[in-house]
Amino acid sequence: MELSDLQTIRRELHQIPELGFQEVKTQLYLLEKIQRMKKSHVEFQKWKTGLIVRVAGVNASKTIGFRCDIDALPINEQTNYPFQSIHEGRMHACGHDFHMTIALGALQEIIENPLNDHVVFIFQPAEEGPGGALPMLQSEELNKWKPDVIFALHIAPDLPVGTVSSKPGLLFANTSELFIDFVGKGGHAAYPHLTKDMSVAASSFVVELQQIVARGLDPLESGVITIGKMESGFVQNAIAENARLEGTIRTIDPTTIDTVKQKIEMMARGFEISHDCSISIDYGANYYQVYNEERFVDLFANTVQQAGITYQEASAAMTGEDFGYMLKEIPGFMFWLGVESPFGLHHAGLQPNEQSLEVGAKTVVNTIQALSV
Repeated sequence: MELSDLQTIRRELHQIPELGFQEVKTQLYLLEKIQRMKKSHVEFQKWKTGLIVRVAGVNASKTIGFRCDIDALPINEQTNYPFQSIHEGRMHACGHDFHMTIALGALQEIIENPLNDHVVFIFQPAEEGPGGALPMLQSEELNKWKPDVIFALHIAPDLPVGTVSSKPGLLFANTSELFIDFVGKGGHAAYPHLTKDMSVAASSFVVELQQIVARGLDPLESGVITIGKMESGFVQNAIAENARLEGTIRTIDPTTIDTVKQKIEMMARGFEISHDCSISIDYGANYYQVYNEERFVDLFANTVQQAGITYQEASAAMTGEDFGYMLKEIPGFMFWLGVESPFGLHHAGLQPNEQSLEVGAKTVVNTIQALSV
């Protein structure tokens, strides 16, 4: 597929971003493209708002899987693109429009030049939340064509076009969303003694949360608790009856995240007594770590370098990715694709360099071919 064709697909997908398990237009768009490519050795299945496409091998001994995510984020776009999102408050601010385009480009190449082994392309919904990888992995549809090895990519705004990056072992952290609701008793600002102020309770809770990492974990264990959003009250002269904290927990070790949750719950019980209120906790979407198998990373590094693409050793990050669930069950790896954007992931101004589309498609095809040898 030519770069101009990849650019057209990316721009069309960029205009129709949809949230997790709402990717109706996206699924229809992908289906239309796949139907045009379809030949006798190609089959596909729908799964919720996602798709699974299988290209049968000529003399298969295994199945190779490539996964791409298809959902968007609840962000108002600020790119000034002539092809900006037509869905207000929705944007492909994590590069999933790039991921899908690269997958389609690679899929066409594999269809036109089938390998000995079967190849399965997984177009997964809801990576950004509530998490599509785990239920898709457990589905009858994917288990029918379950890969023996699997890999995926993610765009990297800080890397130049023509560079890819990965590492053996831990690449991304274990993550959990965190939602904490406080309920007390509201009232007039002039009579605080008649109320139970949840602005004060929630503010104190935010400060104390940091003690869990600082004093509740082994110093050799890594953990992060971030509260990104706070809400309380409705007017300046009334004491807030309700408050809500929204944040995230991230750890290197999967058992550490359970320790953090236990300590948050213990702290909440103490706050219920000290602030005379009720507190409820919801952990939302939880993602398992992305852990790369060394043998596949080594194969990948050699493959891309032979193709004239620069390979760079990555560092582990506290980023979350539900592809970790697939790697927990299926051996494989994930890599970063350089797109040199002036703005980072989840930023309203994210503008990946479209030259990387061709590099990405080429890298995916070469890697599938190498895995099939």
